[in-house]
Amino acid sequence: MTGPTPLDTEIRRQIARTGPMSVARYMSLCLGHPEHGYYTTRDPLGRAGDFTTAPEISQMFGELIGLWAVSVWQQMGSPDGLRLVELGPGRGTLMADAMRAAKVVPAFREAVTVHLVEISEVLRQRQQDTLNHLDVPVLWHERLQDVPHGPTIILANEFFDALPVHQAVRQDDGWHERMVEIGGDNKLVFGVGREVIPHFEATLPKQVRQAPSGAIYEWRTDTAVLEVGRRVAHGGAALIVDYGHVESATGDTFQAVRSHAFANPLIAPGQADITAHVDFQALATTAESIGAKALGPIEQAEFLRRIGIEHRAAVLKSQATREAAAEVDAAHERLTAGGPKGMGQLFKALTLAHPALGTLPGFES
Repeated sequence: MTGPTPLDTEIRRQIARTGPMSVARYMSLCLGHPEHGYYTTRDPLGRAGDFTTAPEISQMFGELIGLWAVSVWQQMGSPDGLRLVELGPGRGTLMADAMRAAKVVPAFREAVTVHLVEISEVLRQRQQDTLNHLDVPVLWHERLQDVPHGPTIILANEFFDALPVHQAVRQDDGWHERMVEIGGDNKLVFGVGREVIPHFEATLPKQVRQAPSGAIYEWRTDTAVLEVGRRVAHGGAALIVDYGHVESATGDTFQAVRSHAFANPLIAPGQADITAHVDFQALATTAESIGAKALGPIEQAEFLRRIGIEHRAAVLKSQATREAAAEVDAAHERLTAGGPKGMGQLFKALTLAHPALGTLPGFES
């Protein structure tokens, strides 16, 4: 795109009126602006989009998670009126695969209502197209808070990485919030807020408090994980799969992806996916503070192996042509391999659950 995007113009207008904006505010506008936001204006997935998620890589991912949900439901005592909730369900592919796999336990499908938490009208339409064949009720909500209370299993695959992230920069006099402002060359640039963030040091994990000058620390508000924690602490479980780090640490992970390649997040706002790595230690600590029990995180590769990806791949290959079998192998490799091209190590799995449920599938010692 040549020239400023409509959202670039709007962001500049806001900065001119009220001054530099936080990285979190900038990210929120880029992804969720009602007219020009990235997620509100397009389907970003697949080869024609900007990125591909695990459910789009292979049916194995969603099928295994569907069987995981069935097993957790059985550990819950097989309650009627189960809410199976997915946060940020993309095209609906994970849920479609999960519910197909769940056909092996008819009682589960009789007990379940599917709830999808989605803000994008474009993606809601894709989800409706994908899931219109399901013989279970499917409901849509803008917020998890709108889902009726009751026995609940929550799935969140690549959801938390897209929530707005704040950044703070360590200076000689303390921590200052990192901002987006208009530079001398009239381009959007990163800056640093003038004032020290009050009492910020006391909120930091111990391993971050001695960070050197110039270090960047990222954090998200607790709203989403607190609501997940509340739900499961009253009866249920949540599975969170995302890319990020096991322990809280400093580092700048704010990034943009366009056409399956990294891009400058300050150029063409609204035209690229913007994310930041998930701090799994922060997620677990917050959820446990209100009564949920956290298990993990473990690497995605290990989680998928524990819940049966090798067996599922073997079954698919036994029924496939040579070309299709090669595609199964390639998908298996991408989901479980390490390194920059694989998802197996960078992506982690964390479960939050009611303490009485004990150890959930895939998280055994």
